[in-house]
Amino acid sequence: MNPIISATELASELSSERPPALLDVRYHMGGPPGRPAYEAGHIPGAVYVDLDTELAGPPGAGGRHPLPDVAEFGAVMRRAGVSADSRVVAYDGGQGWAAARAWWLLRWTGHPDVRVLDGGLAAWRGALSTDTPTPVAGDFTPEPGALPLLDADGAAALARTGLLLDARAGERYRGEVEPIDKVAGHIPGAASAPTTENVDESGRFLPAEALAARFKALGATDAPDVGVYCGSGVSAAQEVLALEIAGIRAALYAGSWSDWSSDPARPVAKGPARG
Repeated sequence: MNPIISATELASELSSERPPALLDVRYHMGGPPGRPAYEAGHIPGAVYVDLDTELAGPPGAGGRHPLPDVAEFGAVMRRAGVSADSRVVAYDGGQGWAAARAWWLLRWTGHPDVRVLDGGLAAWRGALSTDTPTPVAGDFTPEPGALPLLDADGAAALARTGLLLDARAGERYRGEVEPIDKVAGHIPGAASAPTTENVDESGRFLPAEALAARFKALGATDAPDVGVYCGSGVSAAQEVLALEIAGIRAALYAGSWSDWSSDPARPVAKGPARG
């Protein structure tokens, strides 16, 4: 199944007899919260889901955006109207990071039919609504394990035996700047693969063929296994999604650099080389 959906396709599905459960996951790291933007106008029928509190656990052990408690995540999805047999579409403000986080969590916990709105809310051409819907509660029960997941030891091993991609900006990978975490640099053996190169200037994902060529050039098609990390496990989900579009299954290191760099015993590489 194609993990992304166009705005035209979404409009058609929303007007059908069986519309998808629609999740508004607008989020900007360090920026204003998404709920006021949601309340000011959202795609009709969308339910707001907060990334910091509902798609992540409290910061601490496991990084800045550790995975949420599975039972609590299931309750959030059921309140949003998600059932085991429903179609689900998530959208954000256009980066694709937050929507991909929702996509990954649902897929990881076993939901078979989840897509991200390509280009986010900016791609939507229909009317917006200020009504807050109250969908019929869903019956989705999360069962983790449907997608591969890495911890720090697994990421270190994959950097040696397969391909570990660093989805952050190149300057953070090289250790030239580090605006958030305690230590600058990257996991030794990881390759730089910024998320910005997965999308065009409008925020839409590149065609599958272009993404496949990008990841092939990075060695993904020859590696026995592929994994991705970022700063805190959010933007890396967008890269996992881009790899999925390209036909490549990849694991997510959910703790990412915020988890890795919290332990001074873990090695750190700097510069353009994988280290």
